[in-house]
Amino acid sequence: MQGQDWIERAGELFEAAMFRGDTSALDRSDEVLDSVEAPLAMARGKVLHVRFLNNREENTQELVLFERAAELYERLGDASGEADALFWVGCWHQVVKGDGVAGRPYFERSYALAKSVDDRMTMSYAIRHLGFADKDAGRFDEARERLTESVTLRREIGFRPGEAAGLVALAYLAVETGDPSAASHYLDVAQSVAESCGAKAVLGWIEQARTLIRS
Repeated sequence: MQGQDWIERAGELFEAAMFRGDTSALDRSDEVLDSVEAPLAMARGKVLHVRFLNNREENTQELVLFERAAELYERLGDASGEADALFWVGCWHQVVKGDGVAGRPYFERSYALAKSVDDRMTMSYAIRHLGFADKDAGRFDEARERLTESVTLRREIGFRPGEAAGLVALAYLAVETGDPSAASHYLDVAQSVAESCGAKAVLGWIEQARTLIRS
C-alpha cells in the first residue's frame, strides 16, 4: 500500500468501526497498519545497523525494531518478510553483540523460511552468516561450503555488490586456512565484479584484504 493509500484506507475502516458498527473493520485495520509498520520497522532497524557499523555505538532499539518486524510479518503471513527480519535479529546478536551462538538459530530459521518461498536474496544473507558462525567455531569446511553457496545465490539473482562481498569473505577464509593463492584469486574476481557495478565500499574491503595477504 503506497503513499496516502494506507492513510485513507485506515480512515475508512476507523469510520466503519466507529460509526457504522462494523467491528470486523478493526481486524482489517490491524492488517493495513501492520503492513505499513513492518517494513518501516525494518528500514529503521537497518539504518541503525549501518550507523553501528560506522561508529560502533550500540543502540538496543535496533533489536526492538527487527523483533517487531518479525512479529508483524509472521502475523501477516509474509514468510519472506519474516525471514528477512529474523536474519537481522540474528545479525544483531552476531555482529553487534559478538555472539554468533545466539544468532545461529535466527539465521537457520531465516534460511528455512526464505527457501520455502524461494527468496534467494535472504537465503544468501542467512547462509553467509551461518558460514561466519562456522568459521568462528573452527568448522572451516562447513564455512567454505556456506560462503560459496551465498556467492552462488547472489550470482544467480544478479546481486553483484553482494557477490563481490561474498568473494572477499571467501578470501579471508582462505587466508585463515593457509591458502594465500586462493585468497588472491578470490580478491581478483571480487575486484572485477565490484568495479563492474561501482561497489566502491567493497573495493575498499578488497584493498584491506590484499594488505593482510601481503603482511
